[in-house]
Parts: sequence; C-alpha cells; structure tokens
Amino acid sequence: MARKKNARRPDGRLKSKVYLGDDKYKYVYAETQRELERKVQEVRLKIGKGIDVTAERDTFGQWAERWLRKKKGKISDGRYQTYDIRVRKMEDISCIPITELTVADCQDIIDKYTNDGAAYKTLKEYKSVMSQICQYAIVNRVMDFNPVQGVELPPEYLQDDDDKEPRRALTEEEQGWITAPTDHRAHTAAMIMLFAGLRRGELLALNWTDINTKKRTITINKAVAMVKDVPKIKPCTKTKSGMRTVNIPPILADFLEEQRNKSKTMLVCPNSNGDLMSGSSWRKLWDSYIKELNFKFGDFDGCIVIDKEGKPQKFKKPKSIKAPVKIPMVIPPITAHWLRHTFITNMYLAGVDVLTAKEQAGHADIQTTMEIYTHLNAEHKSEQMNKLNDYYDRLWGSNGGQKCD
Repeated sequence: MARKKNARRPDGRLKSKVYLGDDKYKYVYAETQRELERKVQEVRLKIGKGIDVTAERDTFGQWAERWLRKKKGKISDGRYQTYDIRVRKMEDISCIPITELTVADCQDIIDKYTNDGAAYKTLKEYKSVMSQICQYAIVNRVMDFNPVQGVELPPEYLQDDDDKEPRRALTEEEQGWITAPTDHRAHTAAMIMLFAGLRRGELLALNWTDINTKKRTITINKAVAMVKDVPKIKPCTKTKSGMRTVNIPPILADFLEEQRNKSKTMLVCPNSNGDLMSGSSWRKLWDSYIKELNFKFGDFDGCIVIDKEGKPQKFKKPKSIKAPVKIPMVIPPITAHWLRHTFITNMYLAGVDVLTAKEQAGHADIQTTMEIYTHLNAEHKSEQMNKLNDYYDRLWGSNGGQKCD
C-alpha cells in the first residue's frame, strides 16, 4: 500500500500532527516529506522521554523570567538584583526558543562580555545564570540537554584569576593597626571581624546579648539583609552552617566587655542614631575608618602629590586628619572581608584543624575551607622548607660536613 502523503499548505509547507493525549495534538511543519517524517519522529521520541513538547516554543527569556520568580524571596535582595541584571544583559538570546538554544549561542554571550573587558567573576556569573535557567527548563521536562555545559571561559582568565583576586590576609603590622586604640565607631566592627571572622550581615545584626565575654563566645543566630539599601533582620544566617557559636580569644573578649559598658544600645555595631546600619552607611563608616588608619599608620615619606598648578611636590602630612588637605592613600585598600580572611588564615597558622575552622567560619561546605587551607599550604610551603634547610645547616654546617663537638 502506498504511503499517504500530506497535503501542502498555502505557504508551500507540509503539515502533520502528533497525538499527545486528551484530544491534544502537536503540529509539525516541513518543506519536504522526508523532513516532515523526521520531525514527527523527533516529536515522538521527545514524548517518549517525557518532554513537554507543548512548551518547546517558549523562549529563553520566558524561562529566565520564570526562574527569577522562583528565586525571588529565596535569596538576598542583592543577589537577586545581580541575577536580574545578568538576565537583562542576555537580550541576544532572550528571543530564541529554549529548546533551540545551542552551545554557540551561549558561548557568544561569554565572548561578547569577554571582549567588553568583563571581570572573570562576571563571566562566571553569566555562565552560571544561563546554566541554572536551562537546568530549570530541564527539570520542567521542556528540554533534555543543557547547552551551557559546553561553554568555555577564556583560559587566560583562568590562569590569572588568583592574581586578580584582591582578597588577602593582613600582615602582622596591619593587624596591629586594627588592634591599636581609637575612638572610631568602626573599631568594634573591625576587631570582631579580625578575631571572630563574622560576615558583614552577621555583624550588623549582632546584639550584646549574643556575646558572652566570660565564656568567650559569640552566638550567631541572625543576619541583616539589604533590600534596596534598607536593612532587614533575617532570623537566620546566609546558610544553616552560619548559625553557630564562635569562640573568641581573650583580647577580643576583654575589648568587647569594655565596649559593652560604654554602649547605649542593644546593637553592637549600630549607626550614629543607634539603629540598624544601611549598606551605604556601612560603606561610609568603613571608608572613614580606613582613612583614619591611613593617616595614623601610613608612610608618607617620599610621597609625591600634584599641586593646584599641576606641578609635582613632596606631600607634607598635616597635623590633623580634619585639615582641609587631600590626604593620599598610602596603605593597602583593606576591606572588611580581608579581616574575615585573616581570621581563617590565623586559624591555619595556629594549627586549627579544617573541620573546626569550617565550623568557626560558618562555611556551608567544607570544600570552601579546604580550598583556603590548600592555598595557604602552598603559600607557606617554601617557608616550612626553609625550616628544614635551617635544620640541615645546624646539623651539617653550611659546608656540607658534619659538625663536630
């Protein structure tokens, strides 16, 4: 019996339909009979896999919006805004049906922002967002392959990433700057971050009742989230692991007991009115604090500045930081997160095991702590080997011969 051929439509294409059940059909169009049969077979295979073929024309942009709605309320406002910005800047692929999205389409997004000079962290965020959106469509049985898996970040960024990372531990001298007495309002925050490793959100939510100076502990059971720069208390931390008790050294316990006696608020680190600090207030406070450290501890010898006439001249440090003179920054751009990184580094140098360090830092995954410890191990390996060299030198002498009594 001859195979029945489909009639051509007015536009010249052939049309067929595949039964989906419940009196529903999926219509398929093609230029030739062979192409039509292939497409019909593809639809049937997808149905066999449980793929929802009725949603295959939904665009990447539509699934991105659905993914954003799912994320809203489950992540911080800042993280949500970052995701939203990344999605808006993927307009080049927003109109492509998500089932037709290719590796090349996704790679074009990475290449575009690579050429624009985007930071490696930003490129990773674009890739992560694209991948999560496609994975969301896969979970909803709209597609069975994530094209982002084939996307590659430029290797030159991978090679230089560690060099570009600004985070580092403070030197012993810089830690001394933090512990030096000062009346600056940020001093308490800096001391807690240095000796307890709290995150900014955990710090700003801290009450004096959370601190037990006799037992030398700080209980972390809440955090501040910024919603359009407005601080909101969350009855939980960034992760479940963030809910923890941090053991603090005597230097911090004694300092906090002294500050508690001076405090007029329940909050340990409030704004100037005694209320929760906003994101912008925190940034201004920290910037002011770093400027004070710069003025007190910066080495201005040989510092050259440009005068009003555009001529270089030697900078003369004023007697007061409040003098109407622009004071150049000569110390490193210390961030609050540097202090947390210093806390973890000091645990490593003191020989604290990685499991204890994970609990004290509040890391959700021990892999995060392991990566820091591994990096520090490599960083200090040469220092440790120098100890072995010193031992050999004492044992055998610098000329290679064994020392005699």
